[in-house]
Amino acid sequence: MGLVISDEFLQTAHITETDLKLEIAILLFQQEKITLGTASHFVGMNQLEFQRLLGSRKIPIHYGVEDLQQDLKTLEANDWR
Repeated sequence: MGLVISDEFLQTAHITETDLKLEIAILLFQQEKITLGTASHFVGMNQLEFQRLLGSRKIPIHYGVEDLQQDLKTLEANDWR
């Protein structure tokens, strides 16, 4: 599924496409809808960079066994070797 967001919307919101993707990833991560790995992949950052960003915003990192298992499945599905 693709989502198209108009340039007009981005201009009205005073946000870039990259920053909007970042905000979406952070929000979904905070709501525990996606894992740290999924969020960082979505925005094109490595996990350490994304963790630092979360830390700069004082957002706690919740990462448990289920998150690790999901990240491993994501890696295997994308053949990231």
